[in-house]
Amino acid sequence: MSTEHEKAPAPDHDGVSADQVGDYLRRHPDFLAANPEVLEALITPSRWTGGGVVDMQQFMLERLREEIDNLRLCAQELIETSRNNMSSQTRAHAGVLALLSAGDLEHLMRIVSDDLPLLLDVDVVTLCFEPARTPLPGLVSNHIRQLGEGTVNGLLDGGREVLLQSEMADDGTLFGAAAGLVQSAALSRLRPGLITPTGLLALGSRSYVFDPGQGTELIGFLTRALERCLYRWLEKPA
Repeated sequence: MSTEHEKAPAPDHDGVSADQVGDYLRRHPDFLAANPEVLEALITPSRWTGGGVVDMQQFMLERLREEIDNLRLCAQELIETSRNNMSSQTRAHAGVLALLSAGDLEHLMRIVSDDLPLLLDVDVVTLCFEPARTPLPGLVSNHIRQLGEGTVNGLLDGGREVLLQSEMADDGTLFGAAAGLVQSAALSRLRPGLITPTGLLALGSRSYVFDPGQGTELIGFLTRALERCLYRWLEKPA
């Protein structure tokens, strides 16, 4: 005659029997849904049949399909981001080369206002300057917006170099007649030289091209190149 001890299922090496595991799962039917990572360690049968039986293999296949779809989406986003970054880099380099080709200060101003919008794929680009310590006739131009003293620090608070705004509200101070067109903007500080005053390079777009979460390295690089060109012509020895 079998004893009670002989009827009990033998425990495994961890002291937990298969029946105990089964009982636990029946009492907690949502365990695998709450702990899907456990499925990755399971060895499943090729197919379960019969009424009321959950097809675990199908469940795991669905999870794998979801993971593959997510990986595919991430890869596509990475590819698109890389393409956009490459395009932005190419545009910034073309802009710098255009600035370096300027034959004089007036030519440089025209490149900024007329050529950079096309090269950078934006709608308007303006140069803005605060008052100079000494009069600079070269900064009296239709291509330049005049700012009040301290305006740049007011816009670029905290000493930041570049500010990206996805929703730009301008009363015409920065973009003049194009202010109503601009929806998003990039504002980049032009640092003062020996006699060149503090200024601002303003890029505006009628669409939401600029966003605070974007990188600013390329805009900063373009601005530093423009600074050198301005110093070259404004501070050229007589």
